[in-house]
Amino acid sequence: MDWTRTVCRRCSTAVRYANASYGTYPICKGCSVCSRDNGCVNCQPKLFLFLRRERMRQYGECLHDCPAGYYGMRSPELNMCSRCRIENCESCFNKDFCTKCKSGFYLHKGRCFEKCPEGFAPLEETMECGEGCEVGQWSEWGACTRRNKTCGYKWGLETRTRHIVKKPPKDTIPCPTIAESRMCKMALRHCRRGSGKQRSKEPKKKNKQRLRFRAQNQHSDHLASSRPSQ
Repeated sequence: MDWTRTVCRRCSTAVRYANASYGTYPICKGCSVCSRDNGCVNCQPKLFLFLRRERMRQYGECLHDCPAGYYGMRSPELNMCSRCRIENCESCFNKDFCTKCKSGFYLHKGRCFEKCPEGFAPLEETMECGEGCEVGQWSEWGACTRRNKTCGYKWGLETRTRHIVKKPPKDTIPCPTIAESRMCKMALRHCRRGSGKQRSKEPKKKNKQRLRFRAQNQHSDHLASSRPSQ
């Protein structure tokens, strides 16, 4: 058999070469042009040419569907299997749109994510990012306070909030936090006269007056009970 030239131009007319093989890779199965060194060079209509690499060698195969990590690209001259260039993608529709991600990654708008973007929730059944809870922008940080005061302490807390713009379609999809606080340093360590410590003395004065009044009543009751009965 002379392998120095192309062994089959039209495999449909060269049945004896239809099952020919070299090593573990098919040579003429489904191809229209093939060679000993490179396998299939061109495929029959509707089939895709896939270039398989083994060490330093490359073999052409004709397939009905491209393997995982590749997508079929058709053209009048040749149908080829091209590699998906999207990170962590297992199968894709074209070079820019993934249809299935590798294990552990979620599919969202043709891309693969380890965690779904904000506003979307992971759907474990399909490993996709479903529509989630939509929230608005954060407000500005509020005043630094502690115990409802803006003075009298060295450290306090400041808070900012945001509103839920759109609730999720399912109750099982949680919304992201809508309020958060952080530690802050108060602008005024000591309160000015009339706003801080003096205010805090008012309850103490009232308590003293109440205790004094109670003591007087108890003393009067004791005197009344100790008088001899007539």
